[in-house]
Amino acid sequence: MIDLRVLRENPDLIRRSQELRGESTRLVDDLASADTAHRNALQRYESLRAEQKQFGKKVSAASGDEKQQLLARTRELSGAVKAAENAVTTAAEALRNAQFAIPNLVEEGVRPGGEDDYTVLREVGEIRTPDPCRDHLELGELLGAIDMERGARTSGARFGYLTGVGAQLQLGMLQLAVQYALEHRFTPMIPPVLVRPDAMAGTGFLGAHAEEVYYIERDDLYLVGTSEVPLASYHSGEILDLTEPRRYAAWSTCFRREAGSYGKDTRGIIRVHQFDKVEMFSYCRPEDAAAEHERLLAFEEDMLGKMELPYRVIDTAAGDLGSSAARKYDCEAWLPSQQRYLELTSTSNCTTFQARRLGVRYRDEDGKPRTAATLNGTLATTRWLVALLENHQRPDGSVYVPKALQPFVGREVLEPVG
Repeated sequence: MIDLRVLRENPDLIRRSQELRGESTRLVDDLASADTAHRNALQRYESLRAEQKQFGKKVSAASGDEKQQLLARTRELSGAVKAAENAVTTAAEALRNAQFAIPNLVEEGVRPGGEDDYTVLREVGEIRTPDPCRDHLELGELLGAIDMERGARTSGARFGYLTGVGAQLQLGMLQLAVQYALEHRFTPMIPPVLVRPDAMAGTGFLGAHAEEVYYIERDDLYLVGTSEVPLASYHSGEILDLTEPRRYAAWSTCFRREAGSYGKDTRGIIRVHQFDKVEMFSYCRPEDAAAEHERLLAFEEDMLGKMELPYRVIDTAAGDLGSSAARKYDCEAWLPSQQRYLELTSTSNCTTFQARRLGVRYRDEDGKPRTAATLNGTLATTRWLVALLENHQRPDGSVYVPKALQPFVGREVLEPVG
């Protein structure tokens, strides 16, 4: 949620951010109008309320005709105060809606443009094209690791089973991620995956991403597409000690409708409706957020190094940022079967945008409550299996298991089943 002080002091900063994202600057004017209307409504209410209190004192001291006149005016004021109070409520709701309509301010240095306008920061590892080059689904079927046919039969398109070594690979990868998080002083979490609307809205997932979310109308609950949502809501309405960043790592199942992605990566497990993930989440002071963002990115790269995968890091353009993100870095692994990079991790600096909506604060050096900053990042997820299988495949259809994963999987090589 946009800080209204920024709106009042530097509205052009918000307009510039909207332009970078390719979104309407009219929303800034709408917010400014809503802010003015709310302040005017509040001022009128407070003025009438003060007058009402003043007349109350006069009535108690008056008598006779004067008292009757004062009582009549008091009744008029009572109606006016009630109407003014209702006007404040209406104006506050309009202001909130106008604030929620504007995404986070883009961080300085982020390029304008859309999905294809990213900046490549670095490329790591050697790209190799196996011969023959099987895709992850063919390999998964050879290994008895992935069963999409029975997944579709049971649940429909874009659902699958991870079976045998496929399940072992995922469990091992996620266990390694949790172990890694513990070593770096994250608190492990298993959060709820059904959340109330205020939690989903507070993290910014009911705007442009609303079509991606599964909603259970009967219970007024949402299935989360990432544990970022329950982690952001974990400290809602609280004042935290943020002398140091507070870090969590949550293992959860995630659900996404993948609305509008028909025909895109429909084969195998690249883009499915259900997957598992270990998600990092940090609360920190705003002045520490940029450094914390780099730290989360380093953790992601370290994990990809343990998977022995060639990858690149990109700084995404403003038009490809989620509504809550001020800046986002993606790590993309090389996908031999498609001769392209595939996003495996994402880390976003959401600055104070989510915490302002959710009421998460800390105390500054003077003891004054301030809005915290929040950040998130992927430490491991089901999609990683795609890159693992394809990059570590061998000519006979077997797949090498990265050294870091071997203790969790219990073998060095996955062999095709009979």
